[in-house]
This record gives sequence, C-alpha cells and structure tokens, in this order.
Amino acid sequence: MKTTGVRRYLVPLLAVWALTRLPLMLFVLKVYVFPGPDVTSDVSGIYRGWYEVLRTGTFPLDDVTWQYPPAAALAILSPAALPFLDYATAFFVLACLADLVVLALLAYAGRRPGLSPRGAWVWVAGMPLLGPTVYARYDVMVTAVAVAALLAGARHPRAMGVLAGLGALLKVWPALVLLAVRRRSAWAAAALTGAVLAGLFAVTMPGAFAFLTYQRDRGTEVESLGALVFHVARQFGWSGEVLLNYGSVEFLGPYVDVVSSAALFLTGMAFGWLLLWRLLARRFEAHTVADAAFVAVLMFTTTSRVISPQYLVWLVGVAAVCLCHPASRMRLPVGMVLAASFVTVLEFPLWFAHVVASDALGVGLLFVRNGLLLAATLVAAVRLWRATVPGAAPALDAVVPAPLSRTPTAGSPATRP
Repeated sequence: MKTTGVRRYLVPLLAVWALTRLPLMLFVLKVYVFPGPDVTSDVSGIYRGWYEVLRTGTFPLDDVTWQYPPAAALAILSPAALPFLDYATAFFVLACLADLVVLALLAYAGRRPGLSPRGAWVWVAGMPLLGPTVYARYDVMVTAVAVAALLAGARHPRAMGVLAGLGALLKVWPALVLLAVRRRSAWAAAALTGAVLAGLFAVTMPGAFAFLTYQRDRGTEVESLGALVFHVARQFGWSGEVLLNYGSVEFLGPYVDVVSSAALFLTGMAFGWLLLWRLLARRFEAHTVADAAFVAVLMFTTTSRVISPQYLVWLVGVAAVCLCHPASRMRLPVGMVLAASFVTVLEFPLWFAHVVASDALGVGLLFVRNGLLLAATLVAAVRLWRATVPGAAPALDAVVPAPLSRTPTAGSPATRP
C-alpha cells in the first residue's frame, strides 16, 4: 500500500478515535460529569484499595469483591508505571492507551491482503457507545490481549497461545479465543503459559485462587437475563429486595437461588453446544476462529448471572476482529451487539436508578438490551453451525451472486461467488 493510501486510511480512523475518546477521558477525569452513578468509584475506591494490598505481596483475601484470576493483579498494579500521576488518573491513561493499542492492531490487520479496515471502524464506533465505563474498568486491557491473540493466530500460533494463556489468567474469557484453533502448538503454548503464571502466583502471593469461592457465591445481578424474572415479579408483589452484594447490585430473596442455578445450567448447556460444534465442525476458513470466539463470548455473556456493562467491551473487541474478515458471517450479530452497547449506556449509568427501581423505563431498557444480546447469540450460533458443520443448510448470507455486469479482466482477481 502506497504512503498516500496509508494516510487516507489512517488519518480519518485516528481523527474519529481522538474525537470520540476525548469526551470519555474528560468524563472519567471529572472535567465534565456524566449523568447517573459515578462510574469512576471502582477505580478510585476498590481498585486503589486492592492496589495497596497487592503491593504488600498478597491478594485481598478478606475482600469478597476480589473475584478475578491472579494475573488481574498486573492490571490493578499497572498505574505504578506512571508514578507521577495519582492512581486513578494513571489508570485512566493506561486504559486509554490499551484502547489505542487495540485500534493499532486492528488497523494494521486491516491493511493485510484479504482483510478489511471494517474491524477497526467497529472498534472506533463501538467503544464510545458504552460511555465512560470503558475507561473505568480494566476490561479494555484484557480485551487488548484477546484481540492480539486472535489477530496473531493465523501467522503465529504459539504467540496466540501465550496471549490466550495470559488473558485467561487476567479474566478467564480470553481462553475462548482458542475454541476453533486446530494447531496444537497454540494450545500447548496456552497451557504452558497458564500453568507457569498460575504456579508463580501461587508460590509468591498467598490467596491467588481465593476468587473461585467468591465467584461461586454470587447471586443474580440486576442487569442479567435472569434478573428480568424478578423485575417482572416485583410488579406483582415479589417480596425480595435489591442490595449491593459481592461487589454488584443483586436481587436477594425467594427463588433467587433457583434463577441463579438456572443461569449456571444455561451456561453448562452453552458449553455443551460449543463442544458438540467443535466435534462436528469440518469447514474451517480464515474467519472461523474469530467467528467461533465471538459466538462463545456471546453465549457465556448472555447466560451469565451477571451482565455488567463492561462485558460489552469484550464483545465489541471480538466483533471487531470478526469484521476484519470480509467473509465473516457475523455482520448482523455484530450490528446487534453495537445496538446493545448503546442501550447499555442508557441503562447504566444514565438511568440505572430506574433499573434498580424496576420501573417501566428500567425494565424496558433491560428487555431491549438483553433481547438484542439473546438474538445476537442465537443468530450467530446458527450461522456458525451452518457455515462449518457438514450437512447443515448454508447460511443465507453466505451466498452472494457475482455481479452480472462485471467480468474479470486479465490480471484482475475473479469475482468470488
């Protein structure tokens, strides 16, 4: 690609990124106040508290809100790299830099032969839809690792495995990027990386795996799919209540354990479906790894007992990698995820008080957001199955007739059916 072409490609991308990220930084730095609850309190309060404990060489064993794998300590400690800034400001700057790293990875990938810049645009457009929450959680850092793993997979399977192993110990879900990978070297590298890092944390820092107990005891968070049961039940006199519990706003009361168990059952079913798909899939293309990862992250997000706003960061990141591939079957589900991202910033933080109150506005927003995620999950799963499993009906959008008015000329590539 000539220098002029590169400039035409990168300048608009960087300009839009800068214009959309500046407001996010101004909001988290509180130059301007974003409506609703203060989304930065997790960083200035919870993260900062963990930081002080982690600096002593141990995990926060007595804090039930610590529900993350051991490598999450690296993200929480990362502001130490900018000692000239206070903790919160340093964290926001690093989150913004992680955002820029993702853009750089996607932009570079978009210049490769056979790939598209569309993925970079999905990332640029998708993040601001979620509002300042994206810089007030460490999920954008985790997503940068997962995106790097997916983009490295085709050429550098061992690097993909190392990044996936690191990502899994940051927040578990990046392990899903390996779902459709067939090269054993990637799996071996992931297993070795995970084992070495886990062993190092276990030996050097007490309480490395205490998070497993705290995750087990979580209930049904008010934004989850299962929570809709109780939002509706409150209209008919359900006697439970909404309280801050295990670090999130959850429903507590009669039948909550039943709904939480049902969510775990659905997650188990999702895992079973993914395992069945992996055993039966035979048609693997360049985009299949990203498409499968997108379906897997969608499934585990939608069926989770908790659907925090930052979970959408994961989905937008993997969706962006999907659309780097022009042949990806995930265009419609990606559009649904972007729409769900916009609805998410409306329900949190903008009108979160209405969600907690289970009034018409709050419940309506959750029905729309969770409905979009559920629809995206089902459509994406069907398209993945049809595209990869022998004997399945071909995806309707996979058959694109060649334009009748164009005929390949000498030296030009033939139009694909």
